[in-house]
Amino acid sequence: MLGIAAASSVHSTPWNDFKFMLSHLDQTHVMTAIVSLGALLFLRLLRAVKSRFKATTWLQQIPDTLVVIVLTTALSWVAKLGEEHGVVIFGKVDGDLPHFRLPRVPTYADTKDIVSSAITITMIGVVESVIVAREYASRNHYAVSSNRELVALGVSNAVGSAFGAYPAFGSLSRSKLNDRAQAKSQLSGVVTASLVVASLLGLLPYLFHLPRGVLAAIISDAVISLLSATPGAVAFLFKVQAWSDLFLLLFICFCSVAASVETGILLAVIISLVMVIKRSNMPRIKLLGRSTENDNDFYPIDGAPPAAPGTLRRLSFGSSSSNDSQDESGPQSRDNSSSGSLSADTQAQHIDGVLVVRIEEPLYFANAGQLHARLNRMEMYGDMRTHPSEAPRMNPTRAVVFDLVGMSDIDGSALEILLGIVHEYSRREVRVLFVRVCQGVRLRFEQAQMGSAGGEYDFSDIGSALLHLEQQLCIPSSS
Repeated sequence: MLGIAAASSVHSTPWNDFKFMLSHLDQTHVMTAIVSLGALLFLRLLRAVKSRFKATTWLQQIPDTLVVIVLTTALSWVAKLGEEHGVVIFGKVDGDLPHFRLPRVPTYADTKDIVSSAITITMIGVVESVIVAREYASRNHYAVSSNRELVALGVSNAVGSAFGAYPAFGSLSRSKLNDRAQAKSQLSGVVTASLVVASLLGLLPYLFHLPRGVLAAIISDAVISLLSATPGAVAFLFKVQAWSDLFLLLFICFCSVAASVETGILLAVIISLVMVIKRSNMPRIKLLGRSTENDNDFYPIDGAPPAAPGTLRRLSFGSSSSNDSQDESGPQSRDNSSSGSLSADTQAQHIDGVLVVRIEEPLYFANAGQLHARLNRMEMYGDMRTHPSEAPRMNPTRAVVFDLVGMSDIDGSALEILLGIVHEYSRREVRVLFVRVCQGVRLRFEQAQMGSAGGEYDFSDIGSALLHLEQQLCIPSSS
């Protein structure tokens, strides 16, 4: 945009390019800078006017990018900016269409470079395409299918490779331009492709005098619009104290500037995958305790003190018919274990000798691996926040009650792990009860012979399970 000759390094970073520009400001081509910055200023002013007068229909329909291209091309031709003022113009471009040719199979020596480059291009391209699709789907209120997007990208690149085309993916800047042109459907892509072909075949000579700095101004205007939401996003993350997200955002931004945009996107993908794997590895389970205000209510325990030995009070949960009539698939009216809130005067207290564990999500091979370790930690400390180096603080466990209200499914690997846990508890003479088991999981339990392993799963709520344990284990009740 300033007419400064580009740096000689092909693999220069954005930061080095910025330093190069600052150190060579004395080489700025004045006329090129005037034309480019003038085009950028015109675009920004027109955006502001459109934003100010949104009700004016004819103003909103002005194709600002096309207007800038036509005006600057005409100005360059009339004023002879290229011939007499040294402005770099679009010039003559070979407009011959490419011919069909099957891609050449790479040699063994080139395979490593091609494969690594292909993986990097695919990861970055797919991520950028999905981000663009979801951004504008949310903004314009339409549905988007990531699978169909990937199929479309794969087919277009497979066909394009036969014509020597560059890898094609979604573009933030070009999508922004397309949105500003008020494109409403995929037909805009067909129109754009038709105009590109028409330009190659007949319109390129008319763009001969278009200053290249104007093209840079158009792209810069689109990028500025993309960054307009960034301050608000940073302020929101700071407001809600999402420090990890804020650090990740700033770190990726720093890497993109210091290294390259591709490096920043690649790091963002890798870090996101690591975070997803880490979080999916940890099953969402909570240790429940009885309310100190009402024996019928159970709440998640957050560092509640262990109950004193012999303080398991005899339960009175009403008749069994009322329990049996409750719906298995949802929270019970007599069992508030699905509620995560406590009043100011209410606390959740451990039940002596009994672990009540709620599983809040389906179990599968990824998140079931850590289930045994987390159960052991709950059994020893009654709180996942306690460091394993501390001495155990809980009394010996005599029974474990699993509340499966959130577990709508379980795969074979997770079922095998859960069956092994039940076997281990049975070997230690610890009773295992499952409550609120949905029909699909119940069928899996029957197929795996969970009852033979020592697991009981015919209880409709936590209260009935604890009452059964009190009768079977003969736990003394306090007055």
